[in-house]
Amino acid sequence: MGDKPIWEQIGSSFVQHYYQLFDTDRTQLGAIYIDASCLTWEGQQFQGKAAIVEKLSSLPFTKIAHNITAQDHQPTPDSCILSMVVGQLKADEDPIMGFHQIFLLKNINDAWVCTNDMFRLAIHNFG
Repeated sequence: MGDKPIWEQIGSSFVQHYYQLFDTDRTQLGAIYIDASCLTWEGQQFQGKAAIVEKLSSLPFTKIAHNITAQDHQPTPDSCILSMVVGQLKADEDPIMGFHQIFLLKNINDAWVCTNDMFRLAIHNFG
């Protein structure tokens, strides 16, 4: 089968780095966004590095751990990488919850940054 395609290597490395930062020090996540980046977090939209870091830093928990179940990566026609992550998270003493997250990664000045980020908890309201 050989080595994974380069977009899978880059996507997987990004995902590992992102959740390591998220779980240890969310304030450091600013390094992966740019001023034009967009975040949709549970339906709320934020644009720009500062607004995104403010949102992620102000989430109402002190301790969090992510467990990645699956991740998929695709190259885009404009040389970006689309990454989808499915997993579980445990925040403080809350029950374990499923989540989905999508990243669009772009190489700018020889560094991969996240231009678009969408997050949802896997909560179903069937009522």
